[in-house]
Amino acid sequence: MVPYSLEQNRVRDGEYGSDASYGLAGCFRCISPKGVLLVIMSSGVDHEHGWEHVSVSAEKRAPYWEEMCFVKKMFWTEDECVVQYHPPKSEYVDFHPHCLHLWKLMSGAFPMPPSLLVGPKRRS
Repeated sequence: MVPYSLEQNRVRDGEYGSDASYGLAGCFRCISPKGVLLVIMSSGVDHEHGWEHVSVSAEKRAPYWEEMCFVKKMFWTEDECVVQYHPPKSEYVDFHPHCLHLWKLMSGAFPMPPSLLVGPKRRS
């Protein structure tokens, strides 16, 4: 089920047009918490390769961390692990100069390093 807030921002016409029958796959345009237009391309659920993927771009700069968190919330729950990769340069794909990607492995839990390696957690 596509959240209404995301569905209302779906691109419906042109090369990247889709409708609700595509589910989470498609192109979406929405305003970020920073007031910048983000273009989000989602492959939806790719059962063939076992990944969920979205690309996020802004016109004049790469999306900020807060904007990537905003997009993550639109496509996944807060308890799901989603990653950004920094692949070897030989694997770069440069279709847009200001584009970042979020990936979620569909099978099993995604391995994560201990949070202590980042630092101590704040006490509530």
